[in-house]
Amino acid sequence: MTNLLIDDRDAFARRHPETRATLGGRDWGIIDTGGDSPALLLIPGTLGRADIFWQQIAVLALRLRVIALSYPETGGIADWAGDVIALLDARRIEKAAILGSSLGGYLAQYLAGAHAERISHLFAANTLHSVQGLAIRPPYSADLVAAPIQELRAGFLNAMQAWGEAHPEQADVVELLKGEVAGRIPEGEMRARLAALKHGPELPPVALPADALTVIEATDDPLIPEPMRAAVRARLSGARAFRFLWGGHFPYLLRPDLYAGIIAARLGVAAPDGAWTGDEVLEA
Repeated sequence: MTNLLIDDRDAFARRHPETRATLGGRDWGIIDTGGDSPALLLIPGTLGRADIFWQQIAVLALRLRVIALSYPETGGIADWAGDVIALLDARRIEKAAILGSSLGGYLAQYLAGAHAERISHLFAANTLHSVQGLAIRPPYSADLVAAPIQELRAGFLNAMQAWGEAHPEQADVVELLKGEVAGRIPEGEMRARLAALKHGPELPPVALPADALTVIEATDDPLIPEPMRAAVRARLSGARAFRFLWGGHFPYLLRPDLYAGIIAARLGVAAPDGAWTGDEVLEA
């Protein structure tokens, strides 16, 4: 059966293939739309490569220089934060807005705390405030070095299967994510992403002004429960918080126009056609 979402993503990937860059001795994947516009950096979670944001890149690149990342196979949160700063230096970008989802949201918060002078706006999306207690929860409780990769992938695949059965109208998104888990994300990257959170540092305070802080979440996120969402909002005091009424852990896939519109509105650029107008998203 044809999956139009995967077809669309694959067509984008052919037009905008990842390039490779060595940062801090690590091999990163990068999509960079280029230009002199203000920069927006997009960092995925555990289950996406740089092109997981293709729907946002396609519209926001008309207004911003969008750079999206795929993780390397080594390093952790603090290492990766240094690599991102090295990327900005190499591309002569003084400051960038940064949006991270899930794992990427943790990295983005770390960056905004450790390198606030380089971050113009922080979007913390469907993410967590602390890694405390994470190491005892599957799949992080596994030996992430020695466990068969099939076992690590299986947990995600089973979760995606259960989500798809509960939400058959989201079958295209579920199949896309299962493809990421099943092998589109290489083994080394998958292990590194999991280990980065398992062994992640506690987040430093974020010194950005309140008008440079945005939280994005969804009421039906199965991975980030409400107490954790509230803790993210609390540590980013004064942030505007946008709560999708539905969108699960991946509102950028399920509600792409609304998602891009929120980004555009918060960065003060013209919103894409059909994007957020304030009537389908609650503000916390």
